[in-house]
Amino acid sequence: MYRRLCSLFLLLCCRCSLTPGPASPPSSEDVTSHSQHILPIVLVLSLLVLIIALLVWYFLRLKNQRKAVVTTVDKKIPNGILEEQEQQTVVLLPRSPSASKTYFPIPVDHLEEEQRLRSADDGKLFREEYNSLPGGNAQGTYEEANKDDNKEKNRYPNILPCEFTFCSVATRFYLLDIHLQQGYTEKNKFIAAQGPKEDTVADFWRTIWEQKVATVVMLTNLKERKEDKCYQYWPDQGCWSYGNVRVAVEDFTVLVDYTIRKFCIQHQASDAVKTPRLVTQLHFTSWPDFGVPFSPIGMLKFLKKVKVVNPPFAGPIVVHCSAGVGRTGTFIVIDAMIDMMHAEQKVDVFGCVAKIREQRSQLVQTDMQYSFIYQALLEYFLYGDTELDVSSLEGHLHKLHNTFANGDRVGLEEEFKKLTNMRIMKENMRMGNLPANMKKNRVLQIIPYDFNRVILSMRRGQEFTDYVNASFIDGYRQKDYFIATQGPLTHTVEDFWRMVWEWKCHSIVMLTELQEREQDKCCQYLPAEDSVTYGDYTVELKGDTLCDTFSLRDLVLTFVPEKQTRVIRHFHFHGWPEIGIPAEGKGMIDIIASVQRQQQQSGNHPIVVHCSAGAGRTGTFIALSNILERVKAEGLLDVFQTVKSLRMQRPHMVQTVEQYDFCYRVVQDFVDIFSDYANFK
Repeated sequence: MYRRLCSLFLLLCCRCSLTPGPASPPSSEDVTSHSQHILPIVLVLSLLVLIIALLVWYFLRLKNQRKAVVTTVDKKIPNGILEEQEQQTVVLLPRSPSASKTYFPIPVDHLEEEQRLRSADDGKLFREEYNSLPGGNAQGTYEEANKDDNKEKNRYPNILPCEFTFCSVATRFYLLDIHLQQGYTEKNKFIAAQGPKEDTVADFWRTIWEQKVATVVMLTNLKERKEDKCYQYWPDQGCWSYGNVRVAVEDFTVLVDYTIRKFCIQHQASDAVKTPRLVTQLHFTSWPDFGVPFSPIGMLKFLKKVKVVNPPFAGPIVVHCSAGVGRTGTFIVIDAMIDMMHAEQKVDVFGCVAKIREQRSQLVQTDMQYSFIYQALLEYFLYGDTELDVSSLEGHLHKLHNTFANGDRVGLEEEFKKLTNMRIMKENMRMGNLPANMKKNRVLQIIPYDFNRVILSMRRGQEFTDYVNASFIDGYRQKDYFIATQGPLTHTVEDFWRMVWEWKCHSIVMLTELQEREQDKCCQYLPAEDSVTYGDYTVELKGDTLCDTFSLRDLVLTFVPEKQTRVIRHFHFHGWPEIGIPAEGKGMIDIIASVQRQQQQSGNHPIVVHCSAGAGRTGTFIALSNILERVKAEGLLDVFQTVKSLRMQRPHMVQTVEQYDFCYRVVQDFVDIFSDYANFK
C-alpha cells in the first residue's frame, strides 16, 4: 500500500511540473500569480511527503508485528506456551503492578466464601491476586544454562533453571531445565522439570537414577494441538537403553484420567551392574490443550495416587509438563496446600506460589491455573477423601444406615444431600432449550449440557437436526464410554437409531418398560418380530432370549441408503419400577457383566443406556458399572465422587436417595458373592 502512495506522490509531482504554460515569456503579473500558486502546492506536497513517510513507517512496523502475531497468537498452544518460527518460548509473566499488596492465609472455614468473592465478576479478584505475584527470583543467575553446551538442552530458551536450585548430576551439569522444589514441609520433595527433548532423554534417566527417584508425574501429552510437547522417553514395550540406564516396561494401566506405567530401571556402569529399581510413572492425560481440567475431581484422585505410590524413603518426585512451569507448578501448590490444610486448618496459595517462584520462575503460569488451585482445595475441603477399601465397606454402610436423628436416618441422607446441593448449569443447556429442540425432550428438567451432548450429523437444508437428548458420560477407563439418553419419543425414534449408527454403538441397555403405572415411558423403537423401518434405518430382530432378570435381543441395524449393516445387542432389564429400586442387586451385577462381555467382543464403542428420562435409573446403572469395574481392578470404591462426577456430566443422574443407597447395596452384594478378595482385586 505504501508503494501505491509513493506512486501517487510522483504522479502529482509530474503533473505539477508538466502543467502547460504560455508559449511566450510570462509577464510580471503572471510570475506573481504563479508564485502565489506555487506556495500552497509546495505546502501540500510537503504535507503529502510527511504523510507518506509516516504511512511507510507505520506499514513497515505493522508488517513486522504481523509476523510476530502469526508466531505467537495464531500458533498459541496449551498452557500459554507459544511457538515462534524455529524455537518455542514461554510467555513470561509481566512485572507485578501491585507487588506491595499482601494476601493473607485463608482459614479453611472461610475458603468457600473467599472462592465465591474471587470468582465474581468473571474472576476479577482472582486476576488481581494473581497479577500481584512476583514473577520469580530476580537475583538468580543462569550462567550454566546459557553456556553453549547447555543451550540446546533447554526446551524453552526463556525458562531456565537458576544456579542455586537446579539439579546437578554426577558433579557435572546436565541441564534439563530442572529445579529442586520444596513441598509444604519437606525440603527437595519435588524435581520440577521440562518435558525431555530427544537429545536430553539419557540425561533425564540419569537424573532419575542418581537422585533415587521412584515416581515420575507427567502432566502433558506428547502432542497437543499437533505440536510436540514432550519426547516419549520410555519404550512402549520391552526394554531400551538411554545412555547408561536400561529401562524395561513392567506393566501399564490405562484409566479415564491418567495412565500408570511401571518401569524396571538399571544402571549399566562399565565397572559393575547395579541393583535394578522400580520407577512408577503417573501420566495425567485429562489436562486440556488450553485452560484447566473441567473438574478438580480427577486431579485430586490422581494426586492421592501419587502419594500412595511413592515409597516413603525414595528420592524426590519428578514432576514435569512441557515447559515445567504451568501445570507443574499447579500440581506442586495443590499438594502443598492440602498438607497445610491438614496441619494448620488454613491455606496460603499466594504465599506458596510466591515462595516456589523463588526456586523456579514463572511457576503457575496463568490466572486460570491459579483459580483452579482454589477450586481443587475447596473441593477437597467440602467433600474430603470419600474413597473406601472394600474391606471397610460393611462398616461404612453400618454407619450410614444407623445414624438417626428424630427417627430419621441422617447418615445416608446427609451424604446424598451434598449431591443434590450441586448447581445445575442451566446456562450450558443452550441447544436443548432452543424452541426447535424443546419438543424433542421428554422431561424439560433433564436436558444435556452443551459441552458433552451427543451431536448428530446435520441434514442438508434442515436446521437443528444435529440435536438429540443424549449426553456422553465417562467410564472407568475410557472417556465418553456411555451415551446416557431418554427413551425415544414417537418423533425422535429415527434420531435414536441415527445416533446408534453414527456413533458405532453395538450395545443398548434399556431400564424401563414401555408403559409404567398406565403412563407411556418409552416409544416402541424396535420390532416385536421381523423388522421395522424408521426413516433411513431398518431394524431387524434376529433373536430374543429371556435371562433371569433381563431380555437379550440380537438386532441387525441397516443404513438403507448405503445398504450397510451392523449387529446390535439389546439388553432390557426387567423389575426396576419407576419409583423405587430392584428387589435385589444380583440381577444388576449380571446384566453389567453381560454388557461388558459384549463390549469386549464388539470393540468398546459407546454403550447407549436409557430409562424414561435418561437420568435416575440410567445414572444408577452407569454409576454401578464404573464402581464395580474399579472394585474389580483396585479393590477400592468411591460411590459419592462417582455419582458427583456423573451429575456434573448430566443433570439428576442417580435421582433419589434410594437409588444412591442401591449403589452401595449392589457393591456389598458383589463383595458377598465374590467373597474371595483376590477374585476382584
